[in-house]
Amino acid sequence: MSSWVRVIVGALAAAALIATTACAPASLPVEVGPAPTSSASQAPLQVTGASGLPPRLKYEKPFAVVQPGSHMVWPGTGDVLERDDAVLLNLYAQDGRDGTELQNTFRTAPAAYTMTEQSLGNHLFEALEGRRVGTRLSLMEEQDGIPVLLVVDVLPARAAGTVEEPPGHPLPQVSLDDLGAPTVSIPRGVDPPSDLAVHPLIRGTGQQVRAGQIVTVEFTAVRWSDGAVVDTTWTEGTPPQSAEIGIGRLVEGWDRGLLEQTVGSQVMLVVPPQSGHANTKSRLAGETMVYVVDILDAHKALAEEEPKKKEEG
Repeated sequence: MSSWVRVIVGALAAAALIATTACAPASLPVEVGPAPTSSASQAPLQVTGASGLPPRLKYEKPFAVVQPGSHMVWPGTGDVLERDDAVLLNLYAQDGRDGTELQNTFRTAPAAYTMTEQSLGNHLFEALEGRRVGTRLSLMEEQDGIPVLLVVDVLPARAAGTVEEPPGHPLPQVSLDDLGAPTVSIPRGVDPPSDLAVHPLIRGTGQQVRAGQIVTVEFTAVRWSDGAVVDTTWTEGTPPQSAEIGIGRLVEGWDRGLLEQTVGSQVMLVVPPQSGHANTKSRLAGETMVYVVDILDAHKALAEEEPKKKEEG
């Protein structure tokens, strides 16, 4: 099975998983061979469209890949991607023969990788190395006789923005390690708040989260009663999680607390039982929970039944 077939299979698997609460990372693209030594010129590929939306591709069909390679559509302004970094990507691919959509993570959720050749493949690793978060790249290659045109958007892998004033007593305090993973300190001898408490720790500059969007997050969940971490995505091999927000699929504290927060933000939620797992069979049914959530992406899912329009060539 070719590398691009594996990518497409991974995208379809993610589409199935997002219907529950989270999506796994797509299968991994692998190394692309060197460009052929040809003096023929490469036909142009035009990529347009706004950030956060699937790109629009314009090219003459059928497209022939004369020189495999990559091109920066626009630069990013965020952190520089370095080896071994976590990297979060939106991927959109077409079959250059007729414009058929091969992959579109905008229908599901972004895919998580690590900045290594093993994770990304040599070609994509080389295209991304040294780029900044926010970059959009186009890549072209031929796989098994199929000209594949891929557009890659680099999303943030951790919160970034204006650091807000830390929460005051009696709310928990949060500290971050070098990678951005939070540690939550519960105040001793203090009863938890009876109502939902929402405190932005970092204010991102992205769009506001809206009901019905798919949000992709890193998070840590801590019990107020004993300060124990009961769940976290900040462990090796655990990708960010994605789910629809504001429609009752998540606990009320998340649905209320994350709406209208901005992408790129880190938000602390203190969720009492009635806004969390009360009246469920969860082991956390009677617990007040503290969540520290990095909002990495939010977008409206494209419906699978929508026709996949082909771009005019």
